[in-house]
Amino acid sequence: MMDLETLSSGFALSLQARMLGEFFEPRPEGSISLSWLEVGVAASLLLVNAVISLKLGLGIAKRIGTSAIRMTIQLAILGLVLKQIFELAQPAPVLGLAALMTVVAGVSAVKRIDHRYPSIYRNAIFSVWTSAWIVTSITVLLIVRPQPWHSPQVLIPLLGMVLGNSLTGISLGLDRFLSELRSRQGEIETMLALGATRWESCRNVFSESTRTAMIPILNTMSVAGIVSIPGMMTGQLLAGAEPVEAVKYQIMIMFVIAGAIGIGVILSLLLTYRQVTNEDHQIEWEQIRRH
Repeated sequence: MMDLETLSSGFALSLQARMLGEFFEPRPEGSISLSWLEVGVAASLLLVNAVISLKLGLGIAKRIGTSAIRMTIQLAILGLVLKQIFELAQPAPVLGLAALMTVVAGVSAVKRIDHRYPSIYRNAIFSVWTSAWIVTSITVLLIVRPQPWHSPQVLIPLLGMVLGNSLTGISLGLDRFLSELRSRQGEIETMLALGATRWESCRNVFSESTRTAMIPILNTMSVAGIVSIPGMMTGQLLAGAEPVEAVKYQIMIMFVIAGAIGIGVILSLLLTYRQVTNEDHQIEWEQIRRH
């Protein structure tokens, strides 16, 4: 006769096998919901990055864990907030959340920059706000046209995608512009001494910075559909949308993001150029400080 320990062990193994069988059992057709256990399986893949960091001495194992925890907490809070806003479906909370997202995007853009000047936060927030809200308004009111116009299911995700890409472009452009001004100070001062205007002395740096800021979105556009399936299209396909409709929405959002990045980068660089130069065609080097 089986003893109690053997019986308990067999029951535990049977229960584990049943749980694993249910976990790996194919989903019903059309089901895309995830359990937290399944999210945990995805999180375990980060162990690969941690092992690589430890083996190569990269020193980012702790940062990987911290970033993962921070992201999870932030997205969990966002999910709870969005649930309440979706249920209210009123313009005030939707626009309030949009404004908060915009300010955070502007601040985050500056956080990635090595060289700064006194009003850089204000200019970055203004640039992100102007570009993202103009482009998102055009998209919502003239292209997607949800009913009502402030539908949070449409407005918040669209603005989020635009903001995320805009802040990256603005950050890259500003970082390149300010660092290049500093590294080419001698060349710029020589041009000014020879009679060049402030714009003539900064034009090459301005152009190179704009090009640098646009490279990520141009690279993404050039390989979309061949190397990668972009996020919006992936989400729509997982939600059961027709492939052709998903393609149209993805093409639209790529054009919208590219437009927002272009507006935001040019605006932020122009504001920066005006801030660090003066009407006497001088560069105010004392304003550009390394963080």
